[in-house]
Amino acid sequence: MLLRYLITAAAWLALAIPTSARNFQNPLKNPNGSDPFIVYTGGYYYLLTTTWTNIQVTRATTLAGLKTASPTTVWTDSTASRAGNFWAPEVHWLDNKWWIYYTAGTAACCGGQRMHVLEGGTNILDRYVYRRALESGVWGIDGSILRFPNAYYLVWSRFSPSGKQSLYIAQMSNPYTIGTPYLLSEPTNSWETVGGAVNEGPAALYGGGKTMVVFSASYCWTSSYQLGMLTYKGSGDPLSASSWTKKGPVFKGANGNYGAGHNG
Repeated sequence: MLLRYLITAAAWLALAIPTSARNFQNPLKNPNGSDPFIVYTGGYYYLLTTTWTNIQVTRATTLAGLKTASPTTVWTDSTASRAGNFWAPEVHWLDNKWWIYYTAGTAACCGGQRMHVLEGGTNILDRYVYRRALESGVWGIDGSILRFPNAYYLVWSRFSPSGKQSLYIAQMSNPYTIGTPYLLSEPTNSWETVGGAVNEGPAALYGGGKTMVVFSASYCWTSSYQLGMLTYKGSGDPLSASSWTKKGPVFKGANGNYGAGHNG
């Protein structure tokens, strides 16, 4: 989860953009390219990354332009409980404004990690204000938004009662408040347990009439860090694990590129 470049994010994004815009060379950002997340809006690509102690946004009209564009620091924090170990920033458009979801904790790694949310404006580079921790007193990382027609949900990684780092889901009543958490996916397959039983880094995908959640599996510092996928069956409560099917790995290391986890 800690330090990743943009190979995975760029690969997923390349599937959804015109061929003329796909001319780029990895890594897109080095150094300070950890935990990438990219959105495209208003003619610009916005790349969110972390340098461990802040959240940065880099903007460019092309993917290649992100390599040389100057980043803007949109958030730092002096509150001791959330001033260090910034991970997995994401920006989402909800209720007519931008919100940044991220993980942070104390300067010591990594037992104090919690998920937090920042409230922005109508432009991704607008000023952000701290809203709250999404789940107080409970270790949790990698929060991401999952959308359904009449509701949106938070999906993230936390420990299950069996002690496995798993995916959880909760419906949101607003962009900064979650309901009861439910276990969505627990790492039980062999491809999810290399070096440690881990499900983390969820990201929603929508296509072909399907709703999917792609996630990272196995321990992040192994060469077998790779992606699995949950697919909504089309009916049933999204909060229930029985409403989803799981398969994997759907993306893994090859040809000298390894540890291909954590997507954005």
